[in-house]
Amino acid sequence: MGSDVVWHGLLRLILPRQDGHGNFNFANMIARPNLLFTFFVITLGMLSGETRAESIRQVKTDPLASAKQMVVVITKGWDVVPGELQKFARADDKSPWKKVGTKITVVVGRNGLGWGRGLNAPVNLPGPIKKEGDGKSPAGIFRLSSAFGLAEPGQMKSVKLPYQPLASVIECVDDVTSIHYNSIVNRGQVPKVDWNSSEKMREVGAQYRLGVVVDHNVAPRMAAGGSCIFMHIWKDAKTGTSGCTAMDSEKMDAFLPWLDPAAHPVLVQLPESEYKRLRKDWQLPKP
Repeated sequence: MGSDVVWHGLLRLILPRQDGHGNFNFANMIARPNLLFTFFVITLGMLSGETRAESIRQVKTDPLASAKQMVVVITKGWDVVPGELQKFARADDKSPWKKVGTKITVVVGRNGLGWGRGLNAPVNLPGPIKKEGDGKSPAGIFRLSSAFGLAEPGQMKSVKLPYQPLASVIECVDDVTSIHYNSIVNRGQVPKVDWNSSEKMREVGAQYRLGVVVDHNVAPRMAAGGSCIFMHIWKDAKTGTSGCTAMDSEKMDAFLPWLDPAAHPVLVQLPESEYKRLRKDWQLPKP
């Protein structure tokens, strides 16, 4: 029997009834205190049951369920800039993750990492929270959704991800008041330019010769939650980014063509301590 049927049945028994003159008779409520008590107990039970069911649904949600490619980036601490990147792949969600290639050196934000907004449920763990302009790269699990670069699409046939060539009108909006916040847009195709701050991506130059979009703070976008997060080519092995994850140019040349949208690639980016803490719960591979 559905919970709504039980609920309405109890209401009919305990609520005051109208007599033939339209007056309410409270006698049934007074005469049936046990029913009144039962109503409240069952109501609380159903509400708590729904809450438990919702919690179970949240717990059972696996952010890696569809992923067959994983990119793991681990740093030595929240404030550390250098990190190591290791690729993993698997045949399906029942198969173990296997390493692909060897580890490579990367750099993250100039101020390290902060908990971001990605595929994983919010974590109640120590560590800073990623915010707009904080110079931190996001920590968590994130979809790698598309690619961009300076070359025309005809020159990028080895790239499997959807590819955006960086014309002069392509911008990533970082104005927290804009409806286009944290979006890559074509300035010439937007009905109304409502931002005062953006990254004109082609002007970045060699570091954006190739890049991958990291889906941080996208569903939904939270104002000031952090914007324009990418994987791209670094300036050098010691210089941190504004919030992206960067690597050597030749490493990016090999990395980008490996990413396959059919394999639903994800980035798992964490300090070493948090990776160890979350490895079992998130079913992450040994780094």
